[in-house]
Amino acid sequence: MKKGGWTFLTSHGMMLIYITRHPQSTTEEIAHEVGVTLRTVQKIISDLEAEGYIKRLKKGRCNNYIVNPELPMRHRLVQEFAIGDVLSALGYNSLSDNKFII
Repeated sequence: MKKGGWTFLTSHGMMLIYITRHPQSTTEEIAHEVGVTLRTVQKIISDLEAEGYIKRLKKGRCNNYIVNPELPMRHRLVQEFAIGDVLSALGYNSLSDNKFII
């Protein structure tokens, strides 16, 4: 994406998608792929975790993330849709234990 360009999804949305695809990724990997700073990744992970959209599991020094597909979108115009609906529309398939796979 060219500098100053815009996308349809926010950094929060892009990170949620990336974490869904790469649940064992590091903050450095996420920052590089999403195109944000490490500090932004830490802030967004904290936001997503505080609201219950992701769960962080520690495995030694590494984190593993699980996405909760049941929570609704946050904006009032799309609150009738769950995060899982959006992820499914983007090509992700839900597993029975609230995890997603490609």
